[in-house]
Amino acid sequence: MKNKTSWWLLLALLVIVAFLGVLIPTGTVEQDYSNLNAGDTAWMLTATGLVLLMTPGLALFYGGMIQSRNIISTMLQSFIAMGIVSVLWVIVGFSIAFGDSIGPEGFGLFGNPATYFMFKGVGGGTNPDLAPTFPFAVFAMFQLKFAIITPALITGSFAGRVRFRAYMLFMVLFILFIYAPLAHWTWHPNGFLRNWGVLDFAGGTVVHMSAGFAALAGAMFLGRRKDANKEFKPANIPYILLGAGMLWFGWFGFNAGSALAANDVAASALVNTNTASAAAMLTWIFFDAAQGKKPSAVGASIGLVVGLVAITPAAGFVNVGSSIFIGVIAAIISNYAITLRTKSKLDDTLDVFPAHGMGGITGMILTAVFANEVGLIHGEITTFLYHLLALVIVGAFTFGGSFLMYKITDMIVPLRISPHGEKIGLDISQHDESYNFVYSDEQ
Repeated sequence: MKNKTSWWLLLALLVIVAFLGVLIPTGTVEQDYSNLNAGDTAWMLTATGLVLLMTPGLALFYGGMIQSRNIISTMLQSFIAMGIVSVLWVIVGFSIAFGDSIGPEGFGLFGNPATYFMFKGVGGGTNPDLAPTFPFAVFAMFQLKFAIITPALITGSFAGRVRFRAYMLFMVLFILFIYAPLAHWTWHPNGFLRNWGVLDFAGGTVVHMSAGFAALAGAMFLGRRKDANKEFKPANIPYILLGAGMLWFGWFGFNAGSALAANDVAASALVNTNTASAAAMLTWIFFDAAQGKKPSAVGASIGLVVGLVAITPAAGFVNVGSSIFIGVIAAIISNYAITLRTKSKLDDTLDVFPAHGMGGITGMILTAVFANEVGLIHGEITTFLYHLLALVIVGAFTFGGSFLMYKITDMIVPLRISPHGEKIGLDISQHDESYNFVYSDEQ
């Protein structure tokens, strides 16, 4: 009965939001259409679609890696993010990330939740600070896709043992109190990291480091799976390859789209993205083979994704030669981090922290090394030092804040699934579905 009541409550909240959408006028703010550029608009519409494709790609990537009894639940955890975060973003998420800055001049902490409440004033006109040549609504949707994939990335760390309702609640808390403020720090004109000169072209800090540290906190908070000591084979390697391919394809929108224009910076970001991913994939295969392992499809897939992660903060700030170096170094570091994780007691099911966390950290540091004009190799030390400081701040905020969000969630809805539910798999216990179409209480 309690279970049913909570679902009725969620439905009631959504109905209230639906009525708010009708009652609150969204088009009353005057729009400026004079600076719209057709090329920039077309490219940003395309990039927005490409970034959304990454989340289904991630679902396949993670779903293929997990045991067959958890494929559907793992994939659904990515898909449900597209629903929850999309609605939350319209209500208040976008305002907290990009609304009128609250904080001293040059030291913005978060946006005013009322600025774009229910997308008030977010329309087809431009915004001089955030979307100068294409519709502000497209910018809002482009940023939404980044917000969607971030909690989806986290799910790999606790795959196979999290309660679905609890995950949905955690996602809401994470977006409101971790992701949106971090986006404000990094990308809003008044954000303090941005004003320090911290460079994050497309989300190495905001997306991948935050997801990585939140994943680390989640793996620690939920504890080890009952069968964590047993090595399991991926359920569907073709899923992994397909998902990795979709991620690589969508990442062109992720990185090149972050130029926010159809220009030379977008072209450079696209070249760097492809090159770093390719270099990382090859490095992963060669590194594995040098240790006596056979080249594998799983290894190639993980390697290319690590390269994409690492180049993300640097994509528009470095040259193509640097992108090769970034891909190679990130692959070696993440590969070794996974080896260390397997020898530890940490049960990060799909190695989110070693891949995304360490990949994001590596990319962030190397951005400060190779960035055009302000990088360490150009004799400038200021940007590098600020990046190290930002690494400490972001790491502490995202890990500590996420751990607190897990604690709050667990007090409302228990995060950990029951031992019986974990044994039979989340597909059956949480969704009454099965990859093998076997509907039974026990397997």
